[in-house]
Amino acid sequence: MRRAILSSFIALSFGLVASLSASAPSFAQGAAKGPSGLPLPRFVSLKSRKVNIRIGPSTDYAVSWMYMKSGTPMEIIQEYENWRRVRDAEGTEGWVNQALLSGERTAVAAPWMRGKGKDIYVNVRRDPQGTAAVLAKLEPGVVLQIKECNGDWCRVETNGAEGWVAQAEVWGAYPGEAFK
Repeated sequence: MRRAILSSFIALSFGLVASLSASAPSFAQGAAKGPSGLPLPRFVSLKSRKVNIRIGPSTDYAVSWMYMKSGTPMEIIQEYENWRRVRDAEGTEGWVNQALLSGERTAVAAPWMRGKGKDIYVNVRRDPQGTAAVLAKLEPGVVLQIKECNGDWCRVETNGAEGWVAQAEVWGAYPGEAFK
């Protein structure tokens, strides 16, 4: 009896670990592809200044939220025809028409650190290394344009400042993701 319970528990644990692993993005093995043929999940940004987020994939569904700034980073987590289910840096989810999204990569500097204290900054460095000179200090929540990421560092630009930010300090690039 104990062996049967233990075997069931082990099988359930392996199943849970497998399902959690399948839902997390994996860039070493390649992400799953959506109906568009593009990877899911993936980061994009808002193309328009005003974007309605809906509770379902059609204009027949109610608007749940309106974004008022182009360039806001979004994570596409699902696709249905020409609609994309997106998530923002705070975890708000909804549906947006693909025509309102851009492949331009942007990010938010450490949104999880907002409101945690006065002297918390994300450093923009001259080179992609922790010992490089600090060019600017960004408050959490600042939106950045991403030029490239190497898996550990992202070359970014914001308000005329350009340099490198640790990839772990931005929401808009996955850990280990590299692109130009």
